[in-house]
Amino acid sequence: MRTYSELIEIPSFTERFEYLKLDASVGAVTFGFDRYLNQVFYNSSAWKAVRRKVILRDSNEFGVLDLAHPDHPIFGQVVIHHLNPIAIKDIIDKKDHILDPEFLVATCKDTHNAIHYGDVNLLSQNVLVDRQPNDTCPWRN
Repeated sequence: MRTYSELIEIPSFTERFEYLKLDASVGAVTFGFDRYLNQVFYNSSAWKAVRRKVILRDSNEFGVLDLAHPDHPIFGQVVIHHLNPIAIKDIIDKKDHILDPEFLVATCKDTHNAIHYGDVNLLSQNVLVDRQPNDTCPWRN
């Protein structure tokens, strides 16, 4: 099983992505007709509490960090990712690992999708732009 403790020992963001990527296919059914179980779980007070803990753990003075990497702050929606895919049976049986922060990490939506589809090209390109005088004023060059 993948763990948060192992993940944070990996130095680069790209290597962390490689550690987590799943190589799933677009449109693959995960919960199908049992999707309601997924929704009940993600709306539970237990999930909301552990989600808050993970967000606080994976944050620094600049905000929430993508894959807990200090050089990758999240600029949008925060998604809490299960390091090991969960199944319907895990939710029904209330397995401990689905609510254990050791098996969770904060990501942005693009990183989360890239992990599930195993596609590095889906990763966010949050590149800071060097600002220039008048670069936001279209009539000045």
